[in-house]
Amino acid sequence: MKCILLAFVMISWLFLAAFETSADEVFFDSQLLTQAGKSYGGIQDPEYISYDQALRDYMAKRIKQKFGIELDSKKYSGFDLLEIESFFDCKKSDEPFDLFLKMFPRQR
Repeated sequence: MKCILLAFVMISWLFLAAFETSADEVFFDSQLLTQAGKSYGGIQDPEYISYDQALRDYMAKRIKQKFGIELDSKKYSGFDLLEIESFFDCKKSDEPFDLFLKMFPRQR
C-alpha cells in the first residue's frame, strides 16, 4: 500500500512540474527552427550569417523581456547573448548587470 501511495505522489509531482513551466520560457522561434540540424562552412557562410542574426535578434528580445535590459543585437554574437543570459540567470540580486557585460568583447 505504501508503494502505491509513493508511486501516486511521484507521478502527481511529475505532472505538476510539467505544467509549471510557462510558455514564454520555451525556446521557440520559427527562424531558428528552420536552421535546426544544418551545418555551415564557416562564419562567412551566408546561411550561418542568417542563423546568427536570427539568434541575436531573438536573444536580445528575450533578455529584454526577462531582465528589462536592452542590448544591441549588433554588438554581441548570438552565442555571446546566450552566455550573457545564463550569467544574468545566475547573478546575485545585488550584482549589477554591467559587471557581466564587461566580460564580453563587443563586435564592431
